[in-house]
Amino acid sequence: MRPRPLLAITPWLLASLVISGCALAPVAEPEPVLSPDAFDARIERLERTIALRCDQTEDRLSRHDLRHVELMADVKDSNDLLRHLRGSIQRLEQRGDEPVIVMAECNETVDASLADKELVGRAEWIGLADIGTYLRARIDSGANTSSLSAKEITRFERDGEDWVRFKLGINEDDIVVDDVRNEWIEAPVERRVRIVQAAGSESRPVVSLLMTLGSIREPVEFTLNDRTHLNYPVLLGRRFLMDIALIDVAETYLHPRPEFPGGRPAAEAAQDEINDQDEEDR
Repeated sequence: MRPRPLLAITPWLLASLVISGCALAPVAEPEPVLSPDAFDARIERLERTIALRCDQTEDRLSRHDLRHVELMADVKDSNDLLRHLRGSIQRLEQRGDEPVIVMAECNETVDASLADKELVGRAEWIGLADIGTYLRARIDSGANTSSLSAKEITRFERDGEDWVRFKLGINEDDIVVDDVRNEWIEAPVERRVRIVQAAGSESRPVVSLLMTLGSIREPVEFTLNDRTHLNYPVLLGRRFLMDIALIDVAETYLHPRPEFPGGRPAAEAAQDEINDQDEEDR
């Protein structure tokens, strides 16, 4: 058989290539067109996503700001404590020339070693000479620092030192010298303490007030906070009791109520004690 001439094959080959090329060429699909409703739905989803991310960012910033405030309060508390310690060291240095009294060791019995301590009940009358009133107090060795009920506590500065102005936090049925019920009281801040509770933590100012209880007459540090929801406007903790008092939990009001101008006579205290309700509070 004779081979076909190249010119006779060429048209057939070209036609095959053209047909194959058309079959292999991709067909461009038209871009989908969004309907107005679909477009609005997509925009709404985008807006929700952006709003959610903004809320998350704002929440992180809020937590950061809260942590910053807490850290600043801790720094302030540390500075107050350091200032208090420096003042104590300075007072000790000023007393450097005074003779040091060393107590001799003894082998007396335990009963004799307790003879110089005042016996107090679980509730007692106290006097606050700096304020001019008596108040009912609960004795609680489970609490570290003593506490005084106060309201409208306002911080201010005097001669470069931190001070507070407050009123006694008392109810209508609390026994107190009437003239001091709504009087403003001012005192320097000795330090601040952080109180941790189930609802969170808070920083409270501490002031020193002269207090009397029976024969005891001592400056006592009180934290200031609102105790009007409790039965006793004053709580005496173990820092006050240490080395000077013992508690007889079976007794109450072992010592007479102090007297102040404008107040009731001590002889009438027994009638006020009849309605006293014991409680477990701090």
